[in-house]
Amino acid sequence: MIDFIKELTLTEWVGYAASLGVLVSFLMKNLNTLRKINSIGCALFVAYGFMLPIRAGMPIIITNLVILMINAYSLLKKEN
Repeated sequence: MIDFIKELTLTEWVGYAASLGVLVSFLMKNLNTLRKINSIGCALFVAYGFMLPIRAGMPIIITNLVILMINAYSLLKKEN
């Protein structure tokens, strides 16, 4: 297990951090907190997508940018 962790690339670290952020967000009871933490995970997934070859990363980038926009809209809408 330790060898596995030592061999992770920066790209893999970002991908795992993004996954963890999205997973943790679904444990939140407060919807605003869920959206904020989910947005962090999505932003990390966008970064991860850019770290991959463009053809492999584009679906990840597009999907998570849309989710980020939905989260931002919902959070800003509730503040007004």
